[in-house]
Amino acid sequence: MAEIINFNKALKRKAREQAQAQAAENRVRFGRTKEQKQLEAAQMDEARRKLDGSRREPGADGAGEDGGGTIDLA
Repeated sequence: MAEIINFNKALKRKAREQAQAQAAENRVRFGRTKEQKQLEAAQMDEARRKLDGSRREPGADGAGEDGGGTIDLA
């Protein structure tokens, strides 16, 4: 004779197993260690500081805010 099972419990167990399989796949695909996240944040911060450090201020080269400077030939 067949084993009697509770259909709701069987469905929930199957859904739980599928969720665990999906979670394991996501950990492999998207998971990063804390060290990797910190390294990436430090690299982004360094790149941002380098970019900001090489930024030219408007008006520093004699040009107006629109970027078009005038040359006095007189």
